[in-house]
Amino acid sequence: MEIRNRLGEKIDHAFHETGRDDVLVVLGHGVTGDKDRDLIVELTDRLVAAGWPCLRISYSGCGASEGSFEEMCISKEVDDLHAVLDQVKGSKSIAYIGHSMGGAVGALAAAKDDRIKVLVSLAGMVHTKTFCETEFGDQVPGEGCMWEDETHPLSQRYVDDLTQIGNTLTAARDVRSPWLLIHGDQDDVVLPKDSEDLYLTLRGKKEHVVLDGADHCFEGDYDRVAQAVIPWLEKHLK
Repeated sequence: MEIRNRLGEKIDHAFHETGRDDVLVVLGHGVTGDKDRDLIVELTDRLVAAGWPCLRISYSGCGASEGSFEEMCISKEVDDLHAVLDQVKGSKSIAYIGHSMGGAVGALAAAKDDRIKVLVSLAGMVHTKTFCETEFGDQVPGEGCMWEDETHPLSQRYVDDLTQIGNTLTAARDVRSPWLLIHGDQDDVVLPKDSEDLYLTLRGKKEHVVLDGADHCFEGDYDRVAQAVIPWLEKHLK
């Protein structure tokens, strides 16, 4: 299957088949990430072993997907996710799992797309403007880069988009899909308060799991993440 966004850019992906064809779990990464980030791969392995078919995607401009990283932003990734769902064949029940900025993508996408039946946010970004100011406020867009990594330049488009969005709370109020929030209490990139504020905002079925000692990427905690995600899918993705 070939997946392209509305601009015609190819979306790199990996599909992991199981014996089920009635459901699909889509996994999206965070900023500077791609479908091959350890968290995404390790969680996928555990989900597939539990019988859940998974689709890992790299958003446009990231990893092996087409497009420019300088054009990458939350709003464009929301469009990418809609394009991915357009390619899903049949009447599948779909869950979306988003890490970090991918969590913000899921919130905004689910507010507009009822094909997303279940949501999971892993250290999901909520206060986008604050995140941009805190992490990149000392960089000049168009000249600086993200976390001193020259392969990930900081663009004006990215800054403007996160600033304009502000936060995902307004969009999240309209989402009724069951939503699992997982955050590490040692996360110093997307602060645990983001998940706390989102949990208080949600009106549908929800759960907030705090993993003691876990960092932003849940390194070494993949089993604990899976142990929270799998029961949530078993309960709500049907």
